[in-house]
Amino acid sequence: MQTFYDEMYSAPQAVRPHYQEFDNWLTRQAPHVIEQKRAEAELIFRRVGITFAVYGDNAGKERLIPFDIIPRVIHAGEWTQLQAGLKQRVTALNLFLHDIYHDQHILKAGLIPPEQILGNAQYRPAMQGVTVASDIYAHIAGVDIVRAGEGEFYVLEDNLRVPSGVSYMLEDRKMMMRLFPDLFARNRIAPVEHYPDMLLDNLRSVAPQGVDDPTVVVMTPGMYNSAYFEHAFLAQQMGVALVQGQDMFVRDNTVFMRTTRGPRQVDVIYRRIDDDYLDPLEFRPESTLGVPGLLSVYRSGRVSLANAIGTGVADDKSIYPFVPEMIRFYLSEEPVLNNVPTYQCRKKDDLAYTLANLSTLVVKEVHGAGGYGMLVGPASTKAEIEDFRQRILAKPDGYIAQPTLALSACPTYVESGVAPRHIDLRPFVLSGKTVSMVPGGLTRVALQEGSLVVNSSQGGGTKDTWILES
Repeated sequence: MQTFYDEMYSAPQAVRPHYQEFDNWLTRQAPHVIEQKRAEAELIFRRVGITFAVYGDNAGKERLIPFDIIPRVIHAGEWTQLQAGLKQRVTALNLFLHDIYHDQHILKAGLIPPEQILGNAQYRPAMQGVTVASDIYAHIAGVDIVRAGEGEFYVLEDNLRVPSGVSYMLEDRKMMMRLFPDLFARNRIAPVEHYPDMLLDNLRSVAPQGVDDPTVVVMTPGMYNSAYFEHAFLAQQMGVALVQGQDMFVRDNTVFMRTTRGPRQVDVIYRRIDDDYLDPLEFRPESTLGVPGLLSVYRSGRVSLANAIGTGVADDKSIYPFVPEMIRFYLSEEPVLNNVPTYQCRKKDDLAYTLANLSTLVVKEVHGAGGYGMLVGPASTKAEIEDFRQRILAKPDGYIAQPTLALSACPTYVESGVAPRHIDLRPFVLSGKTVSMVPGGLTRVALQEGSLVVNSSQGGGTKDTWILES
């Protein structure tokens, strides 16, 4: 019996209205034509180099992220609600980040235990009292949305450090338009290709005070990083330099990059490097990826970093349960989008409940990412559950637990034909002088039957996301 929400069908053979035009088109396509198009997409993606590095993978350092040609379609009314909820949430998170690095009103009000912030591995004492441009910390946020139950949207995760995946959103759209131009003539699909322009405008808007024509760069750890394709792609699309730490230096309390025409001042750094590696003088001394003295320039307001140093404290999974209260506290509004109910294992009663129900829960490390460091109870063996039980008992405050949601599913091409596979959605929210976003996001799909883990590092694929304009 189907217990999940199907994005395309309200019942067997009953197509939802916003999928009707696509379904009409799909039923007219010969199977061999579809197979040819799928093969063409794979060939083009391989030629372009749209890959994802998988660390520790003995089968090879890089993989092609599987792409599915059946889009995920969201109608305009649903998108309006999602967009409002996302803007509200990211606005509150930015206010929270400014607060904890300044007056700490939310801690003084007793809404969040101080040790949850001040003892957090992602909290950066060096940022206390530092004024950042426009008071924005999370300039680029990737918020993971799932649909469950009768079709209600939930926020599963907030990604505020160095959220990735937007290049796949853009390339998936480009591929669909190349393979099936007739589909875009039949459907009023909201565009996403202007995202790089929006991103550049957003980054320029948070340049240091007094800089009228800022120089923006994308900072990458290098070609061996799992998301290097995206770093290079975004730099190229924005028309800015792609740099590594060794390409920059600090002089006279200013950041410069080396060019063939001599040093050039850098005003805004879209960094795709974790805090710990940004400045060996302040964080990890052994880091060769950063720029010595960068934090000093940043603290004096002479360079902007996106995202800000210390932003990770707000996307830690131990802070996630408090976001609805942040919205009420800072905005005096009720959350538009709900959290998934969450048990905090640092609490005695929540820990007891979690340990008694491991076989039915999803348990996550608070600092985990990429689908690692988690237990999906219903899909785990008794031995795996017992092993995880010992990990939780050893460090209860390092874990949260959530009900196993029946994530919505979308028809997907798999080896056996077309079958439902579970999906999520990562829209990208830009915060600068304004809060903005392109209509859509990256839809990730769990290609293994029954799997709820959509991460690329765990074998997940991607789909184009269509927002149908009314």
